[in-house]
This record gives sequence, structure tokens and C-alpha cells, in this order.
Amino acid sequence: MKFQLAINLERMDTSTCMEKVKHHTLEMVKMADQGNFNIVWAAEHHAIEMTIAPNPFQILTWWATHTEKIRLGTAVVNAAYWHPINLAGEAAFTDLISGGRLEFGIGSGAYQREFDRMKPGLKQQEGWRYMQEMLPLVKQLWLGDVAHNGDYWQFPMSTSCPKPIQKPHPPIWVAARSPITFDYAIKNNCNIMSWPLTRPFSEAELYKRQLDEAIQNNHSNFKPIFAMMRHAAVYTNNNEKEKALNAIRLVLGQFENLFKNLGDVTNGFTKQIPLDQLAGKEQYDPEMLTENLLFGNPDEVITKLKLYESLGVDEFIYYASMGLGQEEQKRSLKLFIDEVMPEFA
Repeated sequence: MKFQLAINLERMDTSTCMEKVKHHTLEMVKMADQGNFNIVWAAEHHAIEMTIAPNPFQILTWWATHTEKIRLGTAVVNAAYWHPINLAGEAAFTDLISGGRLEFGIGSGAYQREFDRMKPGLKQQEGWRYMQEMLPLVKQLWLGDVAHNGDYWQFPMSTSCPKPIQKPHPPIWVAARSPITFDYAIKNNCNIMSWPLTRPFSEAELYKRQLDEAIQNNHSNFKPIFAMMRHAAVYTNNNEKEKALNAIRLVLGQFENLFKNLGDVTNGFTKQIPLDQLAGKEQYDPEMLTENLLFGNPDEVITKLKLYESLGVDEFIYYASMGLGQEEQKRSLKLFIDEVMPEFA
């Protein structure tokens, strides 16, 4: 099993300055590079301090100049926010600058709040339609001249300048949790990343069944890389465990705010629900989170990962960003590199 890192530039409140966030994020990426992680992922989000990522290609270009071998991925660009010519060119330029290390992840968006600002009038549930028109078009632009007259974009003959270094194109990924997306991924030879959120291992088993069914239904010989993502915290004592649980519970409260589009966002900061108001709610239960997420001491984390490996997960995405203190994040990642990853070498 190989490992990937998902990390955001994140600020939970104004007490942390952006310079510290910048240095911390880069330090984590360099640790992953030196620790033999396969891919590091940058997201795309807008006007949210907990995930500062207005252009993932800029972030990846920055990381490329400070790393040697780790591959650099977008997880994910939101198709509806881009023009195809712009997206194809930005991605290809990142592949050029990074020496052919781009992993191209594309998706349909997560938060209605962002759609209301970036693509007014579009419902988040309809974002997949833009993705399904965008991806074949970007691949055509990478190859050469193409004119397009589609439902969402129209333009005369054009191409991507530059072209990607990787031929015929960089590896393509989609985020999948539903049968329609697994089916689309197999039809279009895309690798797959799945995120069970805080749901139990049975959710990962469901995704694997959907993947297997998509391969069978399409009579496909294509074998995608299947990656699974979980929030991760490796610790060695109860104090560190409590810090991780408190951090993830606060972040989950913010996620709930964004998913439900409650509007409680001020100057980019999403309202935090106090911990005492989360007590007794199933989705914030500490025991459930400890069991379902990649939380635990090194031995416990190894045991959990072996379950995913046995399921057929090819690569595991260590999701580092969850409001945990910067020193705690680095300590957790170092434990993972030093004491967990050697078991899967």
C-alpha cells in the first residue's frame, strides 16, 4: 500500500497568522516528500479560511519548487468554476513546471455557499454535469486543436498551451461516493479517491462494491488506482488523543455549517459550534470518531490500515487538516512516517 497526503492551508481563527500557516503547510509537504509519500493533494475552495485554496495549481507550483519526487495533485478542481481552455492550460503548465509530476483530480464541488458566489444560480447537486462535459474536453485540448459547442461552454478552434509533459496526459482522478460517479470513472479511465467522512468501515466496503460493479458492468479491463481518505491523527498518550478529538469535533461542526449553508461565516471564518453543544450528538461521538477515523497509536493505526489493504485499497490518503495544532500535526505525521509506513513497505 502506498500513501498520499491531503493538506490545506487552514486558519481556525485570527490568532494564527498566514505566515505561520504558510511555513507549517510547506514543512508538512516536505516531510511527506522525504518520507516517501506518493502524492500530496491541494484542494480548491473559495472565501473559507479553514481551506485556503483559491487556485490549487498555484499551490502545487509552490510545492513543486520545494520538493523532489512527491507527485502533486488537485483534489479537486471544481469544473463549474473554470473555462476549459483555462483549466487545460493551467494544468499543463503545472505539469511542465513540476517536471511531469501532476495528478489531475476533477470534481463537482461540495458547498452550496461557494456555488452561490462562484457560479450563482447553479445548485451543487447539478455540478456533476459540468464535470462530465469538462473532462473529455480538457483531454482533447491537451492533444491539439478542438472546437466546442456544448451545453455549458462554446468556443472556436483552440488548444492547450503548453501541452502536458506526461503522455498522453497526466493521471486523472475523480472523487467518487455514488454508483454514477464510479461508472463515469471506469468509462473514462479515471483513478478514484473516496472519502467515507466519519462513517464506519462498512462505508468503505460499500464504495469497493460499487467500484467492482462498475468494472463488471462496463466489461472494462481498466484497473483504476483506488484511494481512500480519512482524517488522521497518530498519538502516543491520552492527552494527544483528546487534542485530536476536540479538534476534529470542532471542524465537523464547521463542516455541518457549510454543508447546510447556514450562512454563519464572517470574514471567511466559519462559526464554530462549542464542544459542549456537540455532546450527545451521534455524529460527534468521540468513541465513534476514534473507531472510524485513522486515529490511534501506531499499532492501532497499522491494524486499521491493514483492513483497508485487505479490502483492496491501493493507496491511503492521510488527511492532515482538521484544526489540530501545528506542532501536533507534525508530531503525528512523523509518527506515521517512522512507525506506521515501514509496515507497508
